Amino acid sequence: MDAVVKTLPARNTKPALEPTVRPSREEAEAAVRVLLRWAGENPAREGLIDTPKRVVKAYEELFGGYRDNAKEHLERVFEEVEGYDDMVLVRDISFASHCEHHMVPFVGKAHIAYYPSEGVVGLSKLARVVDTFARRLQTQETMTAQITDAIDGVLKPRGIAVMIEAEHMCMSMRGIQKQGASTVTTQFTGVFRDDPSEQARFYTLLRGFK
Repeated sequence: MDAVVKTLPARNTKPALEPTVRPSREEAEAAVRVLLRWAGENPAREGLIDTPKRVVKAYEELFGGYRDNAKEHLERVFEEVEGYDDMVLVRDISFASHCEHHMVPFVGKAHIAYYPSEGVVGLSKLARVVDTFARRLQTQETMTAQITDAIDGVLKPRGIAVMIEAEHMCMSMRGIQKQGASTVTTQFTGVFRDDPSEQARFYTLLRGFK
């Protein structure tokens, strides 16, 4: 399997702007019918009559991240951890997102580690943060930075490491059509950025038990 590895510099990522006027459900369904006709189909045939409704309902779920606030998932911190101040690592958080350039899926796994400073957050909350940003139109690079920024903004840990591995359907289903190629993005802050040995430890823990 080919891998494209991208290490991202630390940066601030502004949230996407909300549209000024959100179309109605009826308008969204009409847009789906237009696309069906453009593709060469007949929206009135039996198998497609309810497709616009199904697509709009699916979009509500697939892009539910626009209605979610990632930082709210991180607000409850557990401070009574019996003095634990070592690395917390959650591996293999599966996700499915959509490329903002072609609106086709990319799927993969996220791995998140951090060094607590004032407590730890529930482990499932990190997965919810990933889902919040995955359920939007995305680039993998932006998603990596957004996850890092959300955790850093609320938990303010001594360091964060985020790695995302994904296969992009816009690369395997269309265009160059190279199945199996994966893209890897990483971002490090704090001790992970400043100390190469901490990055090495992150990679060792990530791969050592597989």
